[in-house]
Amino acid sequence: MGKTREIELPDGTVIPILYEDRSVLVLDKPAGWLMVPTSWEKTARNLQLALESSINARDFWARSRNIKFLRFVHRLDAETSGTILFVRSQGAVRAYSELFEGREVDKTYLAVIRGVPKQPEWTCTYPIAPVPGAKSRMQAVTSKKPIAEAKDAETNFRVLKTAADTALVTARPRTGRTHQIRVHLAACGHPVLGDPLYGNDTGALALRAIGLAYRDPFTRQTIRISAPFAEFVRKYQFELKANELFGGGERPTNAGL
Repeated sequence: MGKTREIELPDGTVIPILYEDRSVLVLDKPAGWLMVPTSWEKTARNLQLALESSINARDFWARSRNIKFLRFVHRLDAETSGTILFVRSQGAVRAYSELFEGREVDKTYLAVIRGVPKQPEWTCTYPIAPVPGAKSRMQAVTSKKPIAEAKDAETNFRVLKTAADTALVTARPRTGRTHQIRVHLAACGHPVLGDPLYGNDTGALALRAIGLAYRDPFTRQTIRISAPFAEFVRKYQFELKANELFGGGERPTNAGL
């Protein structure tokens, strides 16, 4: 029997495997799962812990790949779905962590936002800082007054499609600050649909990670990984073709999976 192309957790959650090689496993994270250490006990939806438990139980997806170690090296917000990279050995942790920390990974997201931006492309460079006294909430620093805990942040946005009062955009964050895309879009007057923190909205968060691109630190080959997006955009009454998103010359490495 061959390898499965997905992981099924004991609670019935099915997680597609988007890409794999000797060093990494890239998954399509479902919304609602947290990327936190295994010691985090405040949720039953800890993806790292669930995967480790599945590995220890010798579930087929892990056993068939001889996976004994798996660890995330970057994060997605709990309600954001899409591409998340795990390394398959302790020896790979540092190399891939340094790729993300060194801003050498091109990350692409799709977001559906309130309102229609005036410009087709723009870059937001507002620093991001915690909101004093508000746990897990961040703010864009839009004034010149310095805030000690503020960190530099940069996100590139491009409008793909528009409707009467919403728009579909790509977001490419150059930095990796907490809630960065959501904070920057809200600061620009276009919060993400379904964002209760920065848009006072309800419903599913309309934010999906759909691409990772990097140079493999061991083979030096360029790797491009994409996640399915058609169902996501149709949910918000948009249609989008792959060449409108990635361009004709950027065929994903996992296109044939």
